[in-house]
Amino acid sequence: MVNKQSQKAGDSSQLIQADTVIIGIDEKRVKEILEKELSIALEDFTIEANSIGKSRSKKFNTSLLKRMVQESALEAFSDPAFQILLIEAQKSAASTEREQDYNLLSELMVHRFQKGSDRTIRAGISRAVEIVDQISDEALLGITVFHSASYFVPISGDINKALKVLNDLFDKIIYNTLPADNNWLDHLDILDALRISSFGGTKLLEDFWYEKFDGCIKNGIEENSEKHNEVKEILTKAGLPENCLVKNTFNKKYFKISVSNRSMIAKISIESSSGKRLLTQNEISALEEVYDLCNDNKILKEDFIKEIEKYPKLKKLREWWNTTLKEQSIQITSVGRVLAHSNAQRIDRNLPPLE
Repeated sequence: MVNKQSQKAGDSSQLIQADTVIIGIDEKRVKEILEKELSIALEDFTIEANSIGKSRSKKFNTSLLKRMVQESALEAFSDPAFQILLIEAQKSAASTEREQDYNLLSELMVHRFQKGSDRTIRAGISRAVEIVDQISDEALLGITVFHSASYFVPISGDINKALKVLNDLFDKIIYNTLPADNNWLDHLDILDALRISSFGGTKLLEDFWYEKFDGCIKNGIEENSEKHNEVKEILTKAGLPENCLVKNTFNKKYFKISVSNRSMIAKISIESSSGKRLLTQNEISALEEVYDLCNDNKILKEDFIKEIEKYPKLKKLREWWNTTLKEQSIQITSVGRVLAHSNAQRIDRNLPPLE
């Protein structure tokens, strides 16, 4: 909306004149922008290719508009950098016959809106948009599964609950047959999505998770021990209830803070008179002190493997990871990370954004 104004000010007043006031951008205007940018994206196509490209890109436009409305992100369309990337995304959409790619491109554009101020992430997203129509089905699946197993961490420190969450996740993420050879790794290396090396190899999945899910592996503090009393005193001084400590379901003689690792403490919420609230910094520090004291023994790795094997999707994931990746050292690039994460979010919208 454009609003021309004439203003007068007194001798001692300060006047700021604004000739154009942008009230906002609505769905109707976004549809106009999508149509305009689509014509630019397809302007070099022949008549024959234009018809096919337009049909594909319109599917992407429909998907993108729906996602941006869901994210309350329509203002992104007024950003010149976003519009430039939009044209590239429409070109990629025009080049691919794979239906899932239109939603994947939409997730990448949403991610550009959410994390666009970070230039490293911005560069990764731009390159990811370029290669969507080039990446093979098995390579996209492989990097999504690898990233998801490396990145997503359940909040719960209860080993059964944590593994159940992971099993449910990979029941969705492993949506097709996992690649059986290493051709997908070479393919992703060519596309700048990851770097592979024959030196070192990749840790076994159980070794990787044994370190990553430290809070699940710990037994905690033995009930009624001297350390148990010390921990209760720390909680009391911080004004925290004793039920911050819960019984270890794997070993009921022990108590612990039920988080999968130390960094998850900051995400805990507690009940107060006014409802749920996040912890204060003082409370976080107290719980971190308690967490560090909850280190009496750990579940044996052999027992941890047995727990993993109880879950069908995790058993399948472990077999694939330990067989296919054991000879290679893999490092996902910023391009591969944002591509894999966006694909995971395409599959499960409840997943947290990439940090």
